[in-house]
Order: sequence, then structure tokens, then C-alpha cells
Amino acid sequence: MKRFLFLAAALLIAASTFAQGIKWEDGTLMQALKKAKESGKELVFLDCYATWCGPCKYMANSVFTTKEAGDYFNKKFVNIKIDMEKGEGIGLAREFRIQGYPTFIILNSNGKEIGRIVGGAPIKDFIKRVDAILASEE
Repeated sequence: MKRFLFLAAALLIAASTFAQGIKWEDGTLMQALKKAKESGKELVFLDCYATWCGPCKYMANSVFTTKEAGDYFNKKFVNIKIDMEKGEGIGLAREFRIQGYPTFIILNSNGKEIGRIVGGAPIKDFIKRVDAILASEE
């Protein structure tokens, strides 16, 4: 039994260590914008969420944790998620006129909105929507 528990714990640790999803930055939106500018990525992907929002939880737990999401978003963006009902998020919700959750905003490194997506979707559909926003900016 002890071996089984040890093995189960080891597998859980290994799975979390090798998670392939989106890497989210800690800190403020201003810090993410600065990092985007300094890193050469030039774009920020902002996840505007609320803790009570079911679709927000679906995106966070089922979509953004996938390898496909990590491969796509980590190469193109500095990624940050902010609770729109706490701290900095309260002002950002007003500034960006967030009217529904989840809302995902793509910003350039100067903080100018390039586009937004309201609502969740499976990763393949979500990436298509992001690609359409990026293509409209070229």
C-alpha cells in the first residue's frame, strides 16, 4: 500500500512538472506589457475572468492546460490572467469595458487593444479566432 501511495504521489508530481499548458505571468498588466516589449514578443494575451464564472473555469482547467494551447500561446504572447473583481482587475474591467466573462483581450506592448474574444471555445476553435484577430492586424 505504501508503494502504491508513493507511486501515485510521484506520478502527480511528474504530471504537474511537465504540464504543457499556457504559462501565465504573475504581476500586473503593466509588468506584462513591459515584458512583452523587452522579450520581443510584442503581444500580451489578457484573460479577464471572474472566480464564479463557469466558462472561465472551463477555459482555465480544460482548454488552457493543453499542450496545443501552450505551444501556441507561449510562443506568441506574454500571457496574464486577472480577476476582474479584485485589485487591479476592477479598474481594468472599467477601462476595457468588460461586459461578459470570460473576455480575452490581445494587446500590443503599448497597451493598445488589437482585438478581443468573449466566451470560451475548444482550443482549435479558439486558436482560429485568435489567428483571425492577428491576421486583421497585418
